[in-house]
Amino acid sequence: MMNTKTAAIAAVLTMTVSIITASWIISIRLMNGMDMGVATRLGTFVSFILMWVVMMAAMMLPGITPSVLKIAPGSGRIRIVLAFIGSYLVVWALFGSIVYMLYRPHGFLAAGLTVIAAGIYELTPLKKHFRGCCCMKINSGFIFGLYCVGSTVGLMLMQVELGIMNLAWMLVIAVVITAQKILPAKAAIDIPLALVIIGFGILVIKTPSSVPGLISPM
Repeated sequence: MMNTKTAAIAAVLTMTVSIITASWIISIRLMNGMDMGVATRLGTFVSFILMWVVMMAAMMLPGITPSVLKIAPGSGRIRIVLAFIGSYLVVWALFGSIVYMLYRPHGFLAAGLTVIAAGIYELTPLKKHFRGCCCMKINSGFIFGLYCVGSTVGLMLMQVELGIMNLAWMLVIAVVITAQKILPAKAAIDIPLALVIIGFGILVIKTPSSVPGLISPM
């Protein structure tokens, strides 16, 4: 029985890692040459959403892998996990649709203010609540996705404003999100992180030339 369970966990882990790896490879290929910093344009809705979902799979699935492994014991794990991941990504597709509708090429002031707001959000009880929910065992990928959006919305808007197609920012923010999902919340880490983000937002406004990848709108 233990061998069967171990084999099932190994199969799910292998599948999840494969999806993550493929998503990063596809993201790198699709986003190559598309980054124009704050002046980036999104193209057609269909092409953007497809790219966005792949980006979310690459950025978000590493952090939720421990939760994925808990959702379906025994047989049927692969099918249930695929449904969980699929419905989880549907939430991010909906979020991406909102981003597409609201996004415009912008300036350094808008980018900096968004980063400052993201840093402030990291200190709020709402962020703490949603982050705690992301550590719970939740069988619905859709509900789990809503909690995940609530926890990471500030960080994701940083990605959007600093360079939505920038692979470097994508990697940095993915690392932060993964760490927050895997590690317990600690004020000694979370408060300095929030202050660093706020300070970085001020830097974007005052000396944007010192921030790699930012390009003035044409």
